[in-house]
Amino acid sequence: MIKYKLKCKNCETYFDSWFSSSTEYEKLKKKKFLNCHFCNSLNIEKTLMSPSIFRSKSSDEISIQNKKYKKIKNAISDYQKFIKKNFKYVGENFAHEARSIHYQNKKDSKGIYGEATKEDLNELKEEGIETKMIPWVKDNMN
Repeated sequence: MIKYKLKCKNCETYFDSWFSSSTEYEKLKKKKFLNCHFCNSLNIEKTLMSPSIFRSKSSDEISIQNKKYKKIKNAISDYQKFIKKNFKYVGENFAHEARSIHYQNKKDSKGIYGEATKEDLNELKEEGIETKMIPWVKDNMN
């Protein structure tokens, strides 16, 4: 497939069109099947285009990306370890437990973590209950 930027010589409208090949474009133009979608003129021509060039990543770039990914994953893993050690896991009851702590003024209670939907988090926010959402990486380092 090839994409051409076309121009109507009558109304000066530019538009893109896809063709199976450059010869296909020439055939359609010769048979007068190409027309302007704005003024319906058959006076269409190709314009200058820059080619799309795809460059594959070098092994050095891939290695750098892998190192960055591992660094970020390790940082998230460290946060997770801290949270698991210092907070109480409440599972899917997170929204309920957060409300209990907030409304019963349990300031001395241990912090919690768990699972909540975006809707739950939005409702908690509207109620003035501060929460944070962090990415969670599974512990499947085999």
